[in-house]
Amino acid sequence: MTLITIDLYSDTRTKPVPGMRRAMAEAEVDDEQAFLDPEVNALCEEVAALLGKEAAVFLPSGTMCNQIAFCVHCARGEEVLLDRTAHPIHAEAGGPAAWAGVVLTPLDGARGVFTAEQVAARIRTNRHAPRTRLVSIEQTANLAGGTIWPLARIEEVAAVARAHGLTLHMDGARLMNAVVATGVPAAAFCAPFDSCWLDFSKGLGAPVGAVLAGSRGFVEEAWRYKQMLGGAMRQAGVLAAACRWALRHHVERLADDHANARKLAAGLAELPGIRLDPQEIETNIVFVTIDRPDLDAPRFVAELAQRGVRMGAMGPRRVRAVTHLGVDRAAIARALAAVRAVLEV
Repeated sequence: MTLITIDLYSDTRTKPVPGMRRAMAEAEVDDEQAFLDPEVNALCEEVAALLGKEAAVFLPSGTMCNQIAFCVHCARGEEVLLDRTAHPIHAEAGGPAAWAGVVLTPLDGARGVFTAEQVAARIRTNRHAPRTRLVSIEQTANLAGGTIWPLARIEEVAAVARAHGLTLHMDGARLMNAVVATGVPAAAFCAPFDSCWLDFSKGLGAPVGAVLAGSRGFVEEAWRYKQMLGGAMRQAGVLAAACRWALRHHVERLADDHANARKLAAGLAELPGIRLDPQEIETNIVFVTIDRPDLDAPRFVAELAQRGVRMGAMGPRRVRAVTHLGVDRAAIARALAAVRAVLEV
């Protein structure tokens, strides 16, 4: 088996750096379910302040954050409006239906970003239809190419939702990428939302964890579902310590990932058989279309892996590459050389 030396499959492929490992090893821990773990308590306080919310709860994953938020906000049979590319539709194994019993209604946004008018047009009040309850957005929009939801658009969507008595949730898997790319504070992005969360196992480079934030009442109810879904932990401070270390050391460096993604996109755009618009790269995610009749995405990805570079096939002709702290500028150059070699075969 060929050794993968450049892994662009996802920013979830990051590994704890030495400083983070030391913080984990030295963490003071106790029972987080009893609110006795000092690292977990500190992390929740820090993230609540960062996102401008009253309280927060530490969870194993961002998927669990979404599941719990849907459970808290919605009654069974109610409807969630979200973009057609959203993570709960494509990558949560039907969890919203299984746990919250909600209907997921996709909106056809432009590169993952829908409009206030689209929300207004899809709100249902007929008793024969699901009751529209929640609007959910993903910051950044992963499957749309790492697109940033502009603050003005968020506020427009929120105003329509509020006018119709709806609740708002932010899937903040890559929220800090949007913060670093735009200079807009996380609390400003999160202000219109009843709940929001921050992931630590992607670009921030921690091995595990996400923090879900909202009002104190929301978090109290979220804890009930955390217990129900098996997300409650014990000496979780070893994990929370990694997240706290990431907040101190890995936020501003996300700009490096964005620069590397632009470098990768510019290089790929010059190659025959590859189609993409480098101007669309806003953060750390690059999607390309394989535009050759003799080469599809799965074969392209397999050939690239033979040269030590991993990307992801996201369909018959679509390929995703994601930059992160494990991929430096030199690795981008080597990845481009490997792609050239594949295309020349």
